[in-house]
This record gives sequence, C-alpha cells and structure tokens, in this order.
Amino acid sequence: MTKPESKKSGVAAGKSVGEQVNNGSVDPACPDQSTTIKAKVMKQTSRESLHRRNTECEVYDDGTNTFFWRAHTVTVLFILTCALVYVTLLEETPQDTAYNTKRGIVASILVFLCFGVTQAKDGPFTRPHPAYWRFWLCVTVVYELFLIFILFQTVHDGRQFMKYIDPKLGVPLPERDYGGNCLIYDPGNTTDPFHNIWDKMDGFVPAHFLGWYIKTLMIRDWWMCMIISVMFEFLEYSLEHQLPNFSECWWDHWIMDVLVCNGLGIYCGMKTLAWLSMKPYQWQGLWNIPTYKGKIKRIAFQFTPYSWVKFEWKPASNLRRWLAVLGIIFMFLLAELNTFYLKFVLWMPPEHYLVLLRLVFFVNVGGVAMREIYDFMDDPKFHKKLGQQAWLVSAITVTEFLIVVKYDPHTIMLPIPSLIIQCWFLGILLILIWTVWRFFIRDITLRYKETCRRKQEAPADWDRPLGNGSTAAPSGRSKLNGSSETLRQRKS
Repeated sequence: MTKPESKKSGVAAGKSVGEQVNNGSVDPACPDQSTTIKAKVMKQTSRESLHRRNTECEVYDDGTNTFFWRAHTVTVLFILTCALVYVTLLEETPQDTAYNTKRGIVASILVFLCFGVTQAKDGPFTRPHPAYWRFWLCVTVVYELFLIFILFQTVHDGRQFMKYIDPKLGVPLPERDYGGNCLIYDPGNTTDPFHNIWDKMDGFVPAHFLGWYIKTLMIRDWWMCMIISVMFEFLEYSLEHQLPNFSECWWDHWIMDVLVCNGLGIYCGMKTLAWLSMKPYQWQGLWNIPTYKGKIKRIAFQFTPYSWVKFEWKPASNLRRWLAVLGIIFMFLLAELNTFYLKFVLWMPPEHYLVLLRLVFFVNVGGVAMREIYDFMDDPKFHKKLGQQAWLVSAITVTEFLIVVKYDPHTIMLPIPSLIIQCWFLGILLILIWTVWRFFIRDITLRYKETCRRKQEAPADWDRPLGNGSTAAPSGRSKLNGSSETLRQRKS
C-alpha cells in the first residue's frame, strides 16, 4: 500500500524542516518565518497525499495472519532437502546422457524457483498470495536466461535446440496467408456466400478479445489501449511484405480486430476497471466471518486485488511523462511484434503450446511491470528506481527482438515500400513538432507572458497605500519604520 508510505514521507519532510530550523537556517526568535516554511511543507505534503487519495481506494484490513500467509521457509527447505537425499541415495541414476542433462536442468530450475518463492523481494501485488508473484518473478529470470542462451547460439544450433523441448520443432513451417479473397459476400459460392467470414472465425478471435481485456486491466486507460490497438494494425499493413500472416483483408483489420475483438475486449476491461475502483476493499480473516456464504465470498475475493490504484498517465502534463508514455507504447508494440517474429524465426507453428505459454507468461508479469512503471513515473521521489519485474520485462522484450534480428536478418531488412516510409516519416515528424511546440515553445511563451504580467503588476503594488495611509517603497527593508504590523502588511 502506498498510503502509509506517503504519510511517512510527509513526516520525514516535516522532520527535515525542523532540523533546518534548529540548525540556524531559520531564526528561532522569528516564529513567523518558521511557521511560513512549515505551512509550505505541510501544503506540499497535503497536495501529494490528496493526489494519492484521489487515485487509490481506501482499504480496511483486520490484520489476521493465518497459516496461509506465513513464509514457510524452513518447511520448503526441509522438503527440498528430502527430495535431494532421495535422488542421491535411493534412486539409481540412468545411463542416458541426454535424459540426465534434461533432468539436471529441470532440477536446477526447480531449486531456483523454490529459493525465489520463499526469499525473493515482494512486488506491488499481494493477491491471491505474494508467493504467486514471486514465482513469476523467478520464471521471468529463467526465461531471460534462456533467451540469452539462444542468442549466443548459431542459427542452426538454436533452431535444433528447440527439439530438446519438443521433437516436432526444428522444421521450417509455412505461414498461413490471411489475405486472398476479401469479399464479405461471395456470390460465386452459392452454398455459403459468407464463407470468407467463417474462415476467419478461428481460435484467435477469442484470444484477441481475451488478450485486449487483460491488456486493458494492465494499462487502465482507454486512450492508450485504443492507440496501441490501431497502431498495431498499421504495423501489420507496413510489415505484410515481411510476414505473410500480416496480409489480411481490410475488414479483418478494422472490423474483426479493431472494432469487434479489440474494441469489445477494451470495453469489457474498462467496465471491470470501473467496478474495481468502486468496490469496497474490506478484508477479514476467514474464521472471523460467521456465515458460510460470507466465507465463500471471501475465498472468491481472494483472487481480486488487495487495493486499487487508478492510473492517471497525464502524458501532456510534462516532458518526462510524455516520453515515458511514448516508451510504454513502443515497448508494447515491440512485444506484440515479437510474438509473430519469434515463431517465424524459430520455426514454431502458431498453435504450438510454447506460443501459448509465452502469452500466459506475459499476462502474469505484464500487470506487475505496468504497476511498477506507473509508480516509478508518478512518484519518483519515493520510487527511486525501476521495479524488478519492469526491468526484466523490458530486458526480455529487447532480447527477443535481438534474437529475431540475428536469426533472420534477411526478413528484417526487406525494403519497405516508399509509400509506407513516407507515412511513417510524416507521423514521426508530426509527433516531434507537437512535442517541441507543447513542451518548449508553448512553455517559453507562457513564462514570458507571466513575467510581463508580474512586471506590470509590481508598480501598482508599490503605489498602493497601506493601512496607515503610507505608500509602499520599492526599496523594501531600508524604508521600514520598524513596525511589525507594517512588515506583515508589506509581506502580504
């Protein structure tokens, strides 16, 4: 929870001001000066806490700590030791080198996962259990190490290494072409004139819907989701000369994908976000609930968030947030492209279980990464470094792209049509022009106007009579008559 943390930071700020007062930067004999500085600090702290209250829901927890929430570090260590003793003393080692190699690698990964689940640092999520998110953190490390290993192999060895995971891999597979006949109503087919639509209704349609529903829960912003959805369709248009399955009909791009699958997933995701933001977060121990209906409801709510923070990206508020939002959109699009390019260069069919496992992996780690990125961007004074899961997900996305570049540079370097280049150049140029105008030219103009306004108001303040009928002197302290009441009026 971030609410106690914000209070803690406010207390620290007030303490530092008190130390400055006692160290002599503020005169103890002048209570007005000390009070003014303390009021400024309290005002800034209250403004920060007000922002956190506006974006974070209130949480009530009775503090029940059951067996389910304990660490169990000794128990896991004992079970792991017993398993290793059994393998060493009671089990006969087979004479198959390949089998022993696979078994040793799997055992090493399992030991690392056991260590990480019990000892790794907790992230921002705690439900259904902190160990669940520590497990996916360790899986992220293992996956990144696997990608590094693949990156350092030759193209042939890397593709043949996939046979150790599944003997059916390592064979080049043709990509399915989604283009061809793009007629919505085909009068030549008297049996089923709408056969083109039914042909596109495969397993990827519910996958598109479910994927964008989960992405909306990660990003928690309608505009960003729609921008990423539309931008990816433009990328498919731009790269269909590289990957055949990017060649789709126009209605498949904009009706089936953007409006139906993606749009419906984003809509349902936003409705879920609205429910989560209004849901009361009151947690009780299971044994403190008297009714069986309440116990069942409490078990079901264990799989909902412990608390809820509304994401307010505000990309146009300052240059730092604008660049951060652009970076998030870029990494999202790159991760989407890696899904298609990786299975293309590693010769994996789209329906292979490894492709599905990668998507399940990003579903579990993407939400944590987005929360850590938002905390790092929204409150850099408290979150002084990027979160561990966000760091790993960024490294994985870049490593996957480097594997694609190394394994098939010919496909990546295929010349892009000139019209596509011109369109992308125009879009990037418009973004740069808007960035310069919004964060440089506009800000300089506003500051200049504010300076001119203050200069015009300053002579009027000097000539304005005070309460005793005298006129304020522009020189300040040299014209004072020593009255504390006059001094306070001049300050006001």
